[in-house]
Parts: sequence; C-alpha cells; structure tokens
Amino acid sequence: MGIFKVLRDTTWPTPKQAWKDYISILQYTAFFTLIIFIFDKLLSLGIFELINKF
Repeated sequence: MGIFKVLRDTTWPTPKQAWKDYISILQYTAFFTLIIFIFDKLLSLGIFELINKF
C-alpha cells in the first residue's frame, strides 16, 4: 500500500505547466548547444593557428 499512497500524495503538473517545463528544457538545450559549438570553433581555430606556426 505504501507505493499507492506515495502516488496519491504526489502533486502532478498540469498540462500547461508540463508544456512550460518542456519549452524551458528546449531553450536550455539550445543555449548550451550554441555555447559548446562556439567554444569548439574557437578552440579548433586556436589549435590550427598553433599548428600552422610550426
């Protein structure tokens, strides 16, 4: 009976809140993907400049 009590006492998000959470996750994912992409491009340009010097 314990698990059913936990499930009954749990507050589940409304559909509106679930969509807000989903959109937030997509925004964070896009933001960090962009940051990682820019960092990768800067890093690779720096490494190629170092290789071309020698």
